[in-house]
Amino acid sequence: MGRLLKTIVFLLVLGILAFVGYAYIGDLSPEVVEVNQPVTLNVE
Repeated sequence: MGRLLKTIVFLLVLGILAFVGYAYIGDLSPEVVEVNQPVTLNVE
C-alpha cells in the first residue's frame, strides 16, 4: 500500500511540475485582435 501511495504522490508532483513548466515556457498569451464596428444611434 505504501508503494502505491508513493507512486501516486510522485505522479502528482510530476504533473504539477509539468503544468508549471508549460505555463512558463508555453505560449499562453491571448491573441490580440482590434475590432472596429460602426454603431448607429437613434437620436431624435
